[in-house]
Amino acid sequence: MDRIVELERGRRATGLKNVTLSEDFLADHFPEQPIMPGVMIAEALAQLGDWVLRESSDFQCVGVVSSFERLRFRNFVLPGDQLRLEVEVLERGESEARLRGRALRQDQVVTSAEFTLALHAARPAAAEQASRLYRVMRPESNGAPRGVG
Repeated sequence: MDRIVELERGRRATGLKNVTLSEDFLADHFPEQPIMPGVMIAEALAQLGDWVLRESSDFQCVGVVSSFERLRFRNFVLPGDQLRLEVEVLERGESEARLRGRALRQDQVVTSAEFTLALHAARPAAAEQASRLYRVMRPESNGAPRGVG
């Protein structure tokens, strides 16, 4: 995932993933006709969901994928495509969160899923590093009020 363009604290987020021919995974998938592997699209959705959970805990937790349910791939994603990633939190407990996500190319859904992230406490150094990385991925968060936008 390249950028977080919108985040509603603890509820949902929108992000972008630019697919370029220089992506390592495209060298072998497939050399004659490169496409983004579905597992990488699912990973991008999970990463965005993790950022929603991290930000809402002031970077004190990290979400690790424990399962994908209803994972559907509807179309190929090619070099030059930009994916708009959307995730929303369906339920959040102490030890896990259930989310729904979809990846769109030009308003066409290419992947959709429901998935579960197991929640773990972040190490202090990791929490600080995640906070810095979040400000890079979402520059408008620097000094801006939290919430939508």
